[in-house]
Amino acid sequence: MPAFGNEFERETLPYTDAVKEKTDHLYPKVASFIPKFEWRLHAPYIAAINDLKKQKNAVILAHNYMTPEIFHCVGDFAGDSLQLAKEAARSDAEIIVQAGVHFMAETSKILCPEKTVLIPDLRAGCSLASSITGADVRLLKQKYPGVPVVTYVNTTADVKAETDICCTSSNAVEVVEHAAKEFGTDTVILIPDQYLARNVAAMTDIKIVTWAGACEVHERFTAEDIRELREGNPGVIVLAHPECPPDVLAEADFAGSTSGMSNYVKEKQPNNVVLITECSMSDNVALENPKVNFVRPCNLCPHMKRISLPKILRSLQTMEHEVLIDPEIIEKARRPIERMIALPLKRQSMYNHLHAPEVAAVEARI
Repeated sequence: MPAFGNEFERETLPYTDAVKEKTDHLYPKVASFIPKFEWRLHAPYIAAINDLKKQKNAVILAHNYMTPEIFHCVGDFAGDSLQLAKEAARSDAEIIVQAGVHFMAETSKILCPEKTVLIPDLRAGCSLASSITGADVRLLKQKYPGVPVVTYVNTTADVKAETDICCTSSNAVEVVEHAAKEFGTDTVILIPDQYLARNVAAMTDIKIVTWAGACEVHERFTAEDIRELREGNPGVIVLAHPECPPDVLAEADFAGSTSGMSNYVKEKQPNNVVLITECSMSDNVALENPKVNFVRPCNLCPHMKRISLPKILRSLQTMEHEVLIDPEIIEKARRPIERMIALPLKRQSMYNHLHAPEVAAVEARI
């Protein structure tokens, strides 16, 4: 077996009659995006991965930003990071392979501490998650004593361990308002995404203290991009992720989490739509909504794209790389997630029509 890395990535497995028999039923799911000659490269890995999953009692969690051959052909559960971790916790599988980035694998381990959690490439990180540490949060709490800390689930385990309650992009407004009420305060710390925090601040009277973190994919979109998309595609419906800057959301028709955008397309079936997020998601949602025309501006996440079929197979074969977290951190990090899950949330946040890019959010500097 060659060393894991570029040499392994260049290797190909043979496309045999046995592989064809095992994968032919999957090809129609991705045929509109993967030509037949390319499918013959993917199919041997898909067959091997699906066989090995059964042998090892493993499941693969496929995030919405995975490429179609992973998302539709080897993923057992698909969705956003928290949804995937919750599905993993309900599964009887002994092994979880995270087709996503490292903080997602940590969240799966937090909710499934008794299971083996694997990440196919340790370099699959996240600019947002790496923008803050547990030590930073402790300093924030010293600077703002008595102020509750709401932490986005797109964070590392050590950050979650210093948190009062977690939130997702779809429930952030409600969680912030709940935290303020529980602590009897008009101020909440919402970390680490500065744009999510500013977008939340535009929808609530709660004062928001934020952090200078950002997703390198969503931060690149601009309001001018949206106006140009509308000019070139009259009548297009624009759906944006709340990790985008507020002026981008002000130009959108709807803004919500990856699941929120996917559900919008399924329910509304717009004639033309554009998803302002990582571009592989458009491919995956398009395959499930063939009557909808997708305009595709493409900002790729370089970290997500480190996960590939050969690396997933290698991970299952060698049990690399296992995600390990100190049990004390797991216990502390689980509490804010469980507090969020226990909330009787009534609605998903919709951040569309934010007319004021400058909102009542204060960037914390420590």
